Amino acid sequence: MKKIIYPLCLISLLATGLTAHAQKYKDAEDTVKLNKEYVNVNNDIANLSAKLTVAENDLPGYQSKAKNANNDAVDAASASNDQASKATNGNLNDAKKAKRKANKAYNEAKDLKSAKNKVSDQENKITRLKLQINKKQQRIEELNVMRTAIDAKIKADADLKLIQQ
Repeated sequence: MKKIIYPLCLISLLATGLTAHAQKYKDAEDTVKLNKEYVNVNNDIANLSAKLTVAENDLPGYQSKAKNANNDAVDAASASNDQASKATNGNLNDAKKAKRKANKAYNEAKDLKSAKNKVSDQENKITRLKLQINKKQQRIEELNVMRTAIDAKIKADADLKLIQQ
């Protein structure tokens, strides 16, 4: 039991200490640093938003290419199947044509897979950018809270000076 009490006390002490020092900017002297970070975060949000817009605009193009690749793959597979049916009852030339069409169908299937991967990558990129933007917006909110706390402290200090005079 004694072995558990000491770590629990340490953890509770650390938890209260961390919350007391969680705010990075506390004093009026820190407003310059706060404003600088605020501008940097806003610029990051603008850059990420621009990248997100480009990615969202590119997505329909990738989707249409994937749809076209799907249609090409289906057509090539059908043609290959038809040629293979002819080759079973045909001669050597029919077998060679069937092999060429099968290779073409295989290549079209690889193109389709590649196109689907590009669509998936683009969708993942959009999701990743949205998450980054959300994190930056949360940081902006944290900075606004810090700014409000500093403003309140400055006002309280000014009021205290007026009272003392």
